[in-house]
Amino acid sequence: MAPSQWRNRPWHRCLGFLFAAVAASAGCCAQERPYFVTYSHEMEEPGNLEIEMSGAIGKPPVGNRFLGSTTEFEYGVKAWWTSEFYLDGQVTWHDSTIFTGYRWENRFRPLLREHWINPVIYVEFGNTSADKALREVVGHDGRDDFLDSNADARLEKEREIELKLILGSDFRGCNLSENLIAEKNLAGGPWEFGYALAASRPLKLAASTRKCAFCREKFQAGVEMYGGLGDGHSFGTRLTSHYLGPTVNWSAPNGMTLSFSPQFGLNHYSIPRLYRFGIRYEIEQFLSRFRRGE
Repeated sequence: MAPSQWRNRPWHRCLGFLFAAVAASAGCCAQERPYFVTYSHEMEEPGNLEIEMSGAIGKPPVGNRFLGSTTEFEYGVKAWWTSEFYLDGQVTWHDSTIFTGYRWENRFRPLLREHWINPVIYVEFGNTSADKALREVVGHDGRDDFLDSNADARLEKEREIELKLILGSDFRGCNLSENLIAEKNLAGGPWEFGYALAASRPLKLAASTRKCAFCREKFQAGVEMYGGLGDGHSFGTRLTSHYLGPTVNWSAPNGMTLSFSPQFGLNHYSIPRLYRFGIRYEIEQFLSRFRRGE
């Protein structure tokens, strides 16, 4: 099937592919999830600091190629509370490189014990403009939003509150995560809605008896799908963009994790292809390292 024919098919037919991945994920163990948009219910360990740099490369059909990037600092405050601070930027070919703003998120897990479905409440404040990191898709976000020049796009400041209901389930170490997203511009306008779904599994359940960097249990593969659900005036999938793609990561022995995902637009409102990548490093008991020197 030609790529143009695939993008014109109804996007909801791809849901079967996503959930089929869950059926194929029996017998696997948990590790860092390879998701770029979808949040799992797992929280950062109290006292640990995770630093991550991630990016999304894409090109609208009649626009310039871009790289949207995010630097994240995630800290485990409590077992039930994880806080994260983002610095965003982007570069657009034949245009400019700019800093696009910051965001502060907090995730709260009301049920600490593992259940069949584990809920997490997500609250974020963002102050951005001309952002191209594509950390989520809400409302009627689409490829036309990436056509303005950086000089014009950064004139529109977006001070927004974002809420998410994160639902996560683990089965023998495998993970299925669902996110429902609601976003509101504090300057006015309706609430905008979106979703994200993902499933993942490691390539091997049991750890190797010998030390190795590239054993199969160090790799985790999955699939991710996300898109917009309209707004308070026109809720639904009409005139919304949607993306689907495989994801993979590799956990190095020194605490570093590398991630990659090619993602494909499912209709003509979407950017045809996105290439996502990330690198993260976790520092255990970050603040206690300073106390030792006292």
